[in-house]
Amino acid sequence: MHWNNIKSIVITSKKSILVVDSETQVREILVKRLLALGYKVFLSTSGIEAIAFLNKKDIDLIILDVVLPKLDGYEVCRQIRKNSYVPILILTAVDNIASRLMGLELGADDFVTKPFSLKEVEIRIYSILRRSDFQNVKRLPTGQEIFYFGGLTVNLTKQQVLKNNKQLLLTVIEFSLLQLLVQNAGHKLSRTAILDNIWGYKPERDIDTRIVDVHIHRLRAKLEEDPKNPDFILTARGVGYMFHTLNL
Repeated sequence: MHWNNIKSIVITSKKSILVVDSETQVREILVKRLLALGYKVFLSTSGIEAIAFLNKKDIDLIILDVVLPKLDGYEVCRQIRKNSYVPILILTAVDNIASRLMGLELGADDFVTKPFSLKEVEIRIYSILRRSDFQNVKRLPTGQEIFYFGGLTVNLTKQQVLKNNKQLLLTVIEFSLLQLLVQNAGHKLSRTAILDNIWGYKPERDIDTRIVDVHIHRLRAKLEEDPKNPDFILTARGVGYMFHTLNL
């Protein structure tokens, strides 16, 4: 089988995944496992090719390597986020925490470090798609579904967030994170608890909890008037984060 260009491996599947990686061995390993799990798989060896493909076809999730020819994974992620909130799982072999987290800061949902275990990739994919499925299901009202915090309105039923009557565009992870914080307003949530609730796994390394920090930073940038001095999402020192509702 040739892996040089994007191609669809036609199988009966509910979810489609685009694998963007320039390493033949990595692509073959991922494709073999993803097919066994029942996914429909598309392949690309370059970022430019992947972006062009996404403009023509809807994908449920992208597995994106950082090291790509001409256009690296960071820039690909940045360009995708200009007009799409498709979930992105970053693959990186860079042995530097700042570099590993850069993809998250640019809009990726999660990352896996090379060399990786297939089981870890499976868990990350399952968690992201499960969260995406939950967001796409029409929720039935159960208790309070609309929250008002000063100029901020969070509508859980419509999965809509308004800031001064203007709708904010949030990724699936960002909305899920905000929902968790709002529904536990006034209570401190640890990074471990947030990671378990939103990403669906417990931290094995210190860097795992940094994922929470990066997404909180992105969420603050969209919600707060002054992200450096937040009114809503407060840092609970030594613990994690808390949604603040007083004096609003």
